[in-house]
Amino acid sequence: MVGFGSIGRGVLPLFLRHLQMDPWQIIIFAPEGDPEGIARKYGATCERIAITQDNYKSVLEPHLKKGDFLVNLSVNVSSLALIELCWQRHAHYIDTCIEPWEGGYTDTSLTASQRSNYALREQALAFSYGKDKGPTAVISQGANPGLVSAFVKQGLMNIARDNDLDIERPDTAEDWARLAQRLGIKAIHIAERDTQIPSLRKRRGEFVNTWSIDGFVSEGMQPAELGWGSHEKHWPEEARRHGYGCDAAIYLDRPGIHTRVRSWTPIEGPYHGFLITHNEAISIADYFTLKDGDNVIYRPTVHYAYHPCDDAVLSIHEIAGKNMQMQAGTRLIRDEIVSGTDELGVLLMGNKEGVYWYGSRLSIQEARHLAPHNNATSLQVAAGVLAGVVCALKDPDLGVVEPDDIDEEEMLKVAAPYLGEIVGVYGDWTPLHDRTALFDEDIDHDDPWQFKNILVK
Repeated sequence: MVGFGSIGRGVLPLFLRHLQMDPWQIIIFAPEGDPEGIARKYGATCERIAITQDNYKSVLEPHLKKGDFLVNLSVNVSSLALIELCWQRHAHYIDTCIEPWEGGYTDTSLTASQRSNYALREQALAFSYGKDKGPTAVISQGANPGLVSAFVKQGLMNIARDNDLDIERPDTAEDWARLAQRLGIKAIHIAERDTQIPSLRKRRGEFVNTWSIDGFVSEGMQPAELGWGSHEKHWPEEARRHGYGCDAAIYLDRPGIHTRVRSWTPIEGPYHGFLITHNEAISIADYFTLKDGDNVIYRPTVHYAYHPCDDAVLSIHEIAGKNMQMQAGTRLIRDEIVSGTDELGVLLMGNKEGVYWYGSRLSIQEARHLAPHNNATSLQVAAGVLAGVVCALKDPDLGVVEPDDIDEEEMLKVAAPYLGEIVGVYGDWTPLHDRTALFDEDIDHDDPWQFKNILVK
């Protein structure tokens, strides 16, 4: 395991609970070591070392042989470098997002496009070409990206049932895309509202969050990205195409933490979320694309709409006010959380039955009951990592795959015991609901699912 932050500490007991292995078989490499003694408590080995571009081969290669599994839960370590190393050593691989080496997110010598998740994904997919058979490497498999790809598919099947469609579960990406098109799905939000609250609230000069602060800030400073739907008529002023690759997504010339969008979850109702770039916005849009030759005839608009815990929102405002300069202090909250729920799911929009949210509602109390060393957010991610590892071991020769390529029923079967209440809820919300009449707006009432109506000006 590379990295031993909130997700590594949360997933370690799940591995020992569900996988046929002994603790001594787990070796952890982390720059901070094991400050809480969690690895030592479970009998795993933890070496205090930062994996870098200069040392990753010499440190990791002696521990990787055929059939071994590298679990990458780090930041600032190149996913592609580790995938290539695992391929050479005939070892399996999983990560929760595609990471560059340190500085890759903020290197101003690179263009915004080169700093994007789109670029990182294209590099990983380029490596995968011609490697359909080989040790399974699952890229971007946590909660989101990861489990949300399974939520989309199960949500579509639920909507099909409620529309009285008697259909078989699709087998291919094209079949899934045709089902989404038939159901009229135009937009898909990864809609998340985190309401967890610590006993000690955020202080000035401190970033507080329920999961990796370095990871959140890094992706928040990347350009906002979204899968670009075939129904869209309005081209955002700051939008750009990449000009290569799958062309399923666009990016905006501004960071995600400066970009807000309207969305909805069943408990929270309407809210403003941050359009934080995530791999699933690109991979889901790509997976659900239908083409006639080179012409795209169907694709939904897909993006993340994230409302983090309230203290993280205050932390983001503080960073923005200081021109993207990080606070001196950070605090990852877990044991001091006193209440709250992470409501994480997908919002499928466009069907005649109304918007449909499908996903996980996990409270801090239930998370603590289900697994140690977790809060609600980390357990949802840890469940996705566990599911990805189990699925990879059941199909060990798939080469490089994304969550969209994995059997969604198997993925949810493994993860569900750790996701709290898994629900599907319809609503009558649209982005035009209760729009103020105080100021004139340029609104397309004929199609509320255009990104134009969802983007907060």
